[in-house]
Amino acid sequence: MAKGFKKTYKFAVYTSTYITLFLTLAMGVFFYLYGEEHYWFILVFAIACYVFSFFTIQYRVEKFIYRRVKKIYDDVSLLDASTFSKQQITTDMASLTKEVERFAENKKLEIETLKVRENYRKEFIGNISHELKTPLFTVQGYILTLLEGAMKDKSVRKKYLQRANKGVERLIYIIKDLDMITKLEVGDLNLNKEDFNIVELVQNVFDLIEMKAAKKGITLTFDKEYDESIFVIADRERIQQVLSNLVVNSIKYGKKGGTTEVSIEGLIKNKVIVRVTDNGEGIAKENIPRLFERFYRVDKSGSRKEGGSGLGLSIVKHIIEAHREKIYVESELGIGSEFSFTLEKDE
Repeated sequence: MAKGFKKTYKFAVYTSTYITLFLTLAMGVFFYLYGEEHYWFILVFAIACYVFSFFTIQYRVEKFIYRRVKKIYDDVSLLDASTFSKQQITTDMASLTKEVERFAENKKLEIETLKVRENYRKEFIGNISHELKTPLFTVQGYILTLLEGAMKDKSVRKKYLQRANKGVERLIYIIKDLDMITKLEVGDLNLNKEDFNIVELVQNVFDLIEMKAAKKGITLTFDKEYDESIFVIADRERIQQVLSNLVVNSIKYGKKGGTTEVSIEGLIKNKVIVRVTDNGEGIAKENIPRLFERFYRVDKSGSRKEGGSGLGLSIVKHIIEAHREKIYVESELGIGSEFSFTLEKDE
C-alpha cells in the first residue's frame, strides 16, 4: 500500500533551522551582554545545534508517525499493518494522508464487492436448493405412495413410476447443465470450430422445436427469405444449443398465437449478428442486467409456470463468450424481447 511513499526532510529542515536560529541568537545576545566575542564558538554551536536538531527531529517524527499510523492500522481492521514498515514512513503528511485514504477507499470497494458476492452466493444456494428439491420431493412422494400400498395396483404403479422417472430426468437435466456451466467457466470445454451454414442450422432448430411451438400456436419464422447460404465459423453443436435455448425461451414466455422471428445480418466485414425476436411478455428493465445469472428468474413466485433448469440463458452467455463473441438483449414489458449474438463470418 505504501510503496509510493516518499521520504521528505522538509519538516526536520525547517524545524531545525528555527531552533538553531533561536538558540544561536540567544547565545549571541548572552555573549554580547557579557562583553564576550566568541564568533567562532557561536558558529560551531550553530552548526552542531542544527545537525543535532535535524537528526533528532527527523528520527523522532518518523518514529512517532510510524507508531501512530501503525496503531491506526491495528485498530482499523480494514488496513493491514504488516504491509507497513519503517522504510516506508514519511514525514510528508499530505502524501501519507493521500496514500492512507486511497488504501481505505480500495478496501471499501473490496468489501462492497464481497458483500455483493455474498448476496449472490446466498441467492444462488437458495435457488439451486429450490430447483433440486422440487423434483426430489416429487420422486420421493410417488415412491412413498407406492411403498405404502399403491404398488399393488398395476395401473397406479406404472403411472407413478413414470412420473417419478420424469422427476429423475429433470434432476439429470439440471446436473448436466450445471456441469456444462462449470466447464465453460473454467475453460475446460473445448470448442470444435468449423464452417457451417447458419441459415440451415436455424431451420434445423425450427424443425426440432416446431411441435412445442405449435402447442401455443406460435409461429417460427425468418425475417425474410434467405436464398443464399451464410457461412460462419463456430462450434456447430454449441451454437445449435444457443439457438435452441433462445427459441425455447421465446416460446415459453411468448403469447399464444404469437411469433418468434430469427434474422441474420451482416454486422461488419467479418461478423454477422443473429437476432431472435418475439412478441411475448417482455422483461422489466430492472431484471435485464441479471438475466444471465444462474437460476435467476423474472418470475419470483414459488411455483414455476414453465419447466427448465433455470440455467439456459447462463449457458447461452458462456458459450457465446467462449467463442469470444458478444450477446445482447433488448426488451420492453408487454411488447416483447430480442436476444442477439455475434459470430465470425466465413469469407
